[in-house]
Amino acid sequence: MVAFELRPFRMDDLPALVKHASDATVAANLTDAFPQPYTEESGRWFLNEAMKEVPMRRCIDIGGECCGAIGLHPKADLWRRNLELGYWLAKEHRGKGIITEAIKQMMVLGFATFPDIVRIYATPFGSNIASQRALEKAGFQLEAKLSGTLFKLGRFEDEWIYAVRRPG
Repeated sequence: MVAFELRPFRMDDLPALVKHASDATVAANLTDAFPQPYTEESGRWFLNEAMKEVPMRRCIDIGGECCGAIGLHPKADLWRRNLELGYWLAKEHRGKGIITEAIKQMMVLGFATFPDIVRIYATPFGSNIASQRALEKAGFQLEAKLSGTLFKLGRFEDEWIYAVRRPG
C-alpha cells in the first residue's frame, strides 16, 4: 500500500484539490452537491468549510499532495447518534488499499471524538463495487439495499447502506 497521511486541510491544498477533484470520475460517485466541473472557487469554498471543526474532514495526503478527502458528518434529529462517512480519492491512487485504511482511521477518530455516536454509516451507489469492498474490508456491514432511490447522470442508481457500530 502507498503511504499516506490523514491531516487537516490547509489553504495551500487548493491547486492539488482542484486538479484531482476536477476528474469527472470523482463526482460520478458522489452527490450532486459535489461540483463538476470543480473550480478554484469550489475549492476555496470547500477548504473554508473543511477547516471548521465540525463536520470532521481530513485531507488524504500522498507524498505531500492533497489527493483526496474523507469526512464524518454529524446528523440531526432522530439520526443525531450517527455520523455519515463520505470520501473520494484521486484516480491514480485507487485500488491500492488507501481508502480502506483511511476509513479505518476515521472510524477510530470518529468514535473517539464524538462519545455519543453509536453508528457510522456510508451510502455508496449499488454500482460502486470498489467503494462497497473498501467499506467491507474496513469492517462495515451491509444493512440495506434500496432499489432505484438515487438519480445520477441521467439514470437511477441503487443506494446501499453500510454501517459500523461503536465497539463494546
